[in-house]
Amino acid sequence: MLWAGAILVAAALAAYHNSFTGPFIFDDRPSIVENPTIRHLWPVTDALSPPRGEGLTVSGRPLLNFSFAVNYALSGDAVWSYHALNLAIHLLAGLTLFGIVRRTLAGLGRVTAATVASDRRVKDNAPCLLALATATLWTVHPLQTESVTYVVQRAESLMGLFYLLTLYGFIRSADCHLLDDKLEGRRAVTWQVFSVVSCLLGMATKEVMVSAPLMVFLYDRTFVSGGFAEAWRRHRRLYLGLAATWLLLGYLVISTGGRGETAGFGTEVSWWAYALTQCRAVVHYLWLSVWPHPLILDYGTKVVRDAAIVAPQALLLALLAAATVIALWRRPVLGFLGTWFLAILAPSSSIVPVATQTMAEHRMYLPLAAVAVLATMGINRLAGSRGLLLLLGLAAGFGWLTERRNHAYRSEIAIWSEPAAQPGSSRACCSLGVALVNAGRLTEAAAQFAEALRLDPQNAEAHAGLGGVLAQNGNLAEAMAHDEAALRIDPGLAVAHNNLGNALLGMGRVEEAIAECTKAVQLNPREARAHYNLGYALLQSGRTEEAIAGFQEALRLQLDTADLHYNLGNALVQAGRITEAITQYEAAVQRAPDLASAHGNLANALSQAGRLPEAVARYEQALRLKPDEADVHFNLGMALRKLDRSSEARREFEAVLRLRPNDMEARRELARLPAAQ
Repeated sequence: MLWAGAILVAAALAAYHNSFTGPFIFDDRPSIVENPTIRHLWPVTDALSPPRGEGLTVSGRPLLNFSFAVNYALSGDAVWSYHALNLAIHLLAGLTLFGIVRRTLAGLGRVTAATVASDRRVKDNAPCLLALATATLWTVHPLQTESVTYVVQRAESLMGLFYLLTLYGFIRSADCHLLDDKLEGRRAVTWQVFSVVSCLLGMATKEVMVSAPLMVFLYDRTFVSGGFAEAWRRHRRLYLGLAATWLLLGYLVISTGGRGETAGFGTEVSWWAYALTQCRAVVHYLWLSVWPHPLILDYGTKVVRDAAIVAPQALLLALLAAATVIALWRRPVLGFLGTWFLAILAPSSSIVPVATQTMAEHRMYLPLAAVAVLATMGINRLAGSRGLLLLLGLAAGFGWLTERRNHAYRSEIAIWSEPAAQPGSSRACCSLGVALVNAGRLTEAAAQFAEALRLDPQNAEAHAGLGGVLAQNGNLAEAMAHDEAALRIDPGLAVAHNNLGNALLGMGRVEEAIAECTKAVQLNPREARAHYNLGYALLQSGRTEEAIAGFQEALRLQLDTADLHYNLGNALVQAGRITEAITQYEAAVQRAPDLASAHGNLANALSQAGRLPEAVARYEQALRLKPDEADVHFNLGMALRKLDRSSEARREFEAVLRLRPNDMEARRELARLPAAQ
């Protein structure tokens, strides 16, 4: 079946070829960029001990965290390896789904030659062709992009892979049991162990894995043993092993304390309101399975509190659930598919609140497989020999839509513009504002933060974001008001402490600024900008060595701006570390060639190091950028005098006097020069 696998891989690569450069966004930052536990693969216990935090995606998911540690070992914070591994996981899941469907159809023996085509070769390959169509539709469906292209949602795809492998391992073991052979018996045991290990790994990846043992049991009853009692009699040791994996899941769930009190019945969202919201969500997911537009990264945190609003969706879901229960006895195959859809969605889309994300497209990653199977079988039954052509066209269309959807992930601005355009999404507007700030588009950012606050006046991040923009525009008093409002709402918001410190520094309140920046660093040690701001405040207070440490920590955290290199250079000069200062100034002018002050300070450092010809060249470059800098003219004059270039030195001192007629030091230096010839 290599040809089928090759087709599936080619289809996935065509759909996702443009997904490798998308930046880290939203939850990627706390779980990857700011996650200290993924910085080393050894000792392995560190990489398998994700940090705990409110709504942190990796919390309580050690295998997910370890996978990010592998990526960090390969490429650091460069995104290519993260996207490559995400796609590899998705491809393996698609291939596993192909194997499951092919073996299931072959076992059923219900795919007849007449339902596919008249060609004998096609008849023989009917299970393979239909399985390939199913797996391809599932793999290239645009609804999967959030689980593949959004890096941190590897949680869903990696769990999905292990879920499918758990079922595939059981199917292979059951196939071995069909043959009365000792070797096949040993292979059956091997595949059962494979199934249990896969289940255990899935439990260490995401909580949605909880239903996997039950779905294997239902598959056994439906497709293999013919009844629950017979399934238990034949494979009870396997089910005991699968059930034992719940112990690990239970431990991980308890250890996270309800994912930082953002999930479970202890959140601010009631189970009833969440259940009503899920009526709308699940029906919306079904619609997106058929018509995947518009796709949105973030649906916010709103919940439905009036049952009348979602009465039609609730009725539809009730009918679906009832039909599934009836089908389990009357039409077991359809019952299995309905149960697959509902059981996998149940942990996140039923009555257990997930307060930080009431709707999310990635939750359809595995449930979509049931929809794909029904679509494939339905089209094949209705269209007969033309069904494969229709499925091919549908897969091509989905693949094209997926390729287009990946364009939205090319930048934070692009991906957040979609949910921000939806009515009522304060969080999306705030996130778009942050992306616009990072792009230097401050006016647009301020408008998004203001809209976020209009929608939700208690949005602390929006207050902090608007405060940061106002500070950059020089409105320090207004900026402080927003920063303080943010801290009243959320005293532990690091970015608000950082922005407040920045505003205080702009007002000359250096010691207060140091206190706020220190709090920001303590709350979020991975935030490079906070370390930079603390370093700058310490430099202003004369605490040079501490300032250097702050700047160097910002560099270590990969903040790489001209301002950082420039101010670190200034601190190193104050500490008498001239050679190191030269390196930093050179880095600053490489990143900002038009920064005249960096050229001037680099020239000063070169002059102190005795590298006068290089210093002269830098002074001249600084003056080309900013001709009216009297200090630079003076320092250039001094360097030229030391090089015995008296006439040129005279010209520079005279330029100083034109700019500052009362500069006595320039007059003295001019008087010391030999008389002009």
